[in-house]
Parts: sequence; structure tokens; C-alpha cells
Amino acid sequence: MEWSEDMFDLIIMLSRYLFVIYIGLYLWEAIVYIAYEQGGYLGSPYRAVSVQRRLVVLMHLTAFLILSYNRDTYLFDWQALLFGAISLVFLLVAIQLLDRFYYEGCPLIWTGMLFLMDVSLIMLQRVDPALAHKQLVWMALGLAGMLALPSILRLIPRFEIFEWAYIIVCYGLLLFTQIFGVEHGGSQNWLEIGSISFQPSELAKFLFIFYLASVFRKRVELRELLITGSLSAGVVILLVLQKDLGSALIFFMTFMTMLYIATSNEVLFLLGMGAASFAATIAYKLFSHVQVRVAAWRDPWADIDHGGYQIVTSLFAITTYGLFGSGLTKGMPVSIPVVESDCIFAAICEEFGALFGAGIICIFIMLLYRGIRITLDCTRRYYSLLAVGFTAMIAFQAFVIIGGVIKLIPLTGVTLPLVSYGGTSVLVSLMMFGILQWVCVYCEQHSQAAAEPVQQHYVERRYADE
Repeated sequence: MEWSEDMFDLIIMLSRYLFVIYIGLYLWEAIVYIAYEQGGYLGSPYRAVSVQRRLVVLMHLTAFLILSYNRDTYLFDWQALLFGAISLVFLLVAIQLLDRFYYEGCPLIWTGMLFLMDVSLIMLQRVDPALAHKQLVWMALGLAGMLALPSILRLIPRFEIFEWAYIIVCYGLLLFTQIFGVEHGGSQNWLEIGSISFQPSELAKFLFIFYLASVFRKRVELRELLITGSLSAGVVILLVLQKDLGSALIFFMTFMTMLYIATSNEVLFLLGMGAASFAATIAYKLFSHVQVRVAAWRDPWADIDHGGYQIVTSLFAITTYGLFGSGLTKGMPVSIPVVESDCIFAAICEEFGALFGAGIICIFIMLLYRGIRITLDCTRRYYSLLAVGFTAMIAFQAFVIIGGVIKLIPLTGVTLPLVSYGGTSVLVSLMMFGILQWVCVYCEQHSQAAAEPVQQHYVERRYADE
């Protein structure tokens, strides 16, 4: 029996290097794809995408073989194995369906999305299997929504005419939360309907971006700019009043990004950032919860038993086991408060290592790059603004939570897109990627130039193999 446990520990130690190899090869294949797209050649782009998909499957199999092993009985737990098998089938089906419904889209976005989703299922199974089961259900619902998205969007030919409806419903959601919302984790940003709870601010992200794109699609006069700026500021203020500081920052930065992209006016951008700095100073003076977050960021050791405990445990988790981590199941991620949502990046770094965590950041950078490329390639201004809005929203959300966990900025309670636990967050993130791909497909179909060689090559090879 002693030998069996020692052998399993050896497998875990070796798997640390294997997981780093998986994500390293995944990122290399992304470079191969992008190099071909830019006119270079490091290998076949079709093969690069195929290898990325295989790496996701290999990572899933490796992780769940480790997670399902029971140290007490020296046997595999059939429930963990069954969930691993079901979630693997989900990933394989998702690959096939997304390839069918969005075959003209960007395959790097799909592989990046699936990689992050698989990491989420692995870490949640490690932390709390019940949460992993719920997460898979939400992912399945989000996938169904993405597949239905093209048919739904085709029914409405001109989204921009509903600009006032977007902002009115957005305010309705946030005001309803302000009045009837319940507090979770210090923020009053949840609504409960029976046994179901959700964050209206996640749904408001869609409406906010559609509203801004509808306004900025045309030449913006001073009056419209003042109205749009005031309404956007009102949305941010409502989020601050609900103590949802992370979402407030994400909404504001998304607004500033879309404003600058639409107007190319450096003066407006600097004025907006200056006004935000002034408002942040006032908020710090008025709201005690802002002071607590800033104090914990500046010196978490001064109040380690209360406000600084979460950031201290996160930093210990990230730095204790070095570049390759403790090994899956060998760390202590459950010791981090709210690890399943706010601090899941710290748990990833603890057990998979800092190199793997850096790879996760690189995947988000890759998704940011693809979103920017879609924005630049789109010939219709409205769809281009939608793409930049959703890309900025995802990028800033990832920056805010990762930056908070590593103590770059004050920690705020937002989710890491597609990785953290959260039904509303997963649904909204998947729909954002769906709209981004839909815009990509629209650009491909309506561009006057020929389709890009790499995507043509990808489509032709796929059909040839079939």
C-alpha cells in the first residue's frame, strides 16, 4: 500500500511538468497560426488548430485521472471519473458544433475559450465537485445560446435603432438591484428569485455595449456626447453604490475605450480619465468599503486577520510552490477565501505553477489580439464598435481580477471570464464570444476583399478531410 501512494505522488510531481508542456505547446501552435496569417510559415495552420484541440483533451484526461484517485482506498472514484467522461464528451461535442455553426469564424477564439473552460472544470472539481457539476450545466446552456445566436441575430436586421431601449433596460436592471438586491460577499449586486440567484450587472454588460455602439456609430455631437457620458456615469455610480467596485471599473474603462475608438479625441480621453480620478478620490473619502479595499492593497499585513487575509493567502498560494506548482491535489486552494470565483487564478498558480498561470494570461492576450483583429477587419462601423466593446469588456475583466489577485491593483470581487465559478458570468462570457465570432463571420461574408488565406485554408482542409 505504501508503494502505491508513493507511486501516485511521483505521478503528480511529473504531471506538473506535463501541464506546463501542454500550455506551452498550445501557445506555440497559436504562434504558428498567427505567423501563417501574417505571411510567414512555421507550420500548417490547420494542423496548429488540430493540435490545440488535442492538447485540451490530453490536459483534461491527465487532470481527471489525478482528481479521481482516492488515496484512502487506492482506487479510482467512479463519480469523479464519470464527471470527467461527461465533461470530456461536452468538450468534444462543443468542438464539432462550433466548427459547424461558425466555420468561417476564428478557430483560435474557440480553442482559447475551450482551454479556459477546461481549466475551470478541473479547478472546480478540485475545490468543490458540486460547483463543477453546476458549472458544466451553465456551460452547456451558454453553448446552446451561442449556437442559437446567429439565427436570433438574423431576425433583427438593425440593432442600432434600439439605443434608448438598451440603456433604459440597463438602468432598470441596476435600479431594481439597488432596491431589491441581496448582499453576497459584501456587494449588493445579486437578485434572488426562489432558489435562483444571479447578477443583473452581468446582463447589463450586453445592454451597455449595444447602447454605446448604437450611439457612437454616427458622428457624435457635443449634446449627444454629454447625454451619453452622463448616462454612462450614472451606470457606474449605481454599481459603486452597490459596492460592486470591480464591475464599476470595467464598465468605465469599456466606455473610455469605445469613446476613444469612436472619436479618436485625445482631449476627451484625458478629460474622462481626469474626471474618473477625481470621482475615485471622492468615493474613497465617502465610502468605507473603498477605504478597506485600498488599505488591504497597500499593506495587507497590517490587517491580515480581516481585510488583508484574502490577498495574503492568494500571494502565498502564487509564490510558495514556484514555477511548476505543488502538483494537482497537493496544494491548499480551499484555504483561500472565495477561491472558486474571486481567487481561482491563485489556486491555478498554486497547483499548476506560475508558468502555467503566465500561460493563462497569454491566452487572454491572444483572445484580446483576435478581438482587435476582428474589429479592424470589420467594414461596418456598428459591428466594429460591438467587437471592440466586447473585446474590451473581457480584457478589462481579466485584468481587474488577475491584477487584484497578484496585488497589482486593489482586489475586487469579479470573476475571471470562463474560469471562475458563476452561472451568470459563464453565460454572459460565452455569449460575448459568440457575438464576437458572429461579427467575424459577418465581416468575412461582406468584406469586399477576398477571404483571408489562412481561414480559407482551414475551411478547405476541414471539408477535404470529411
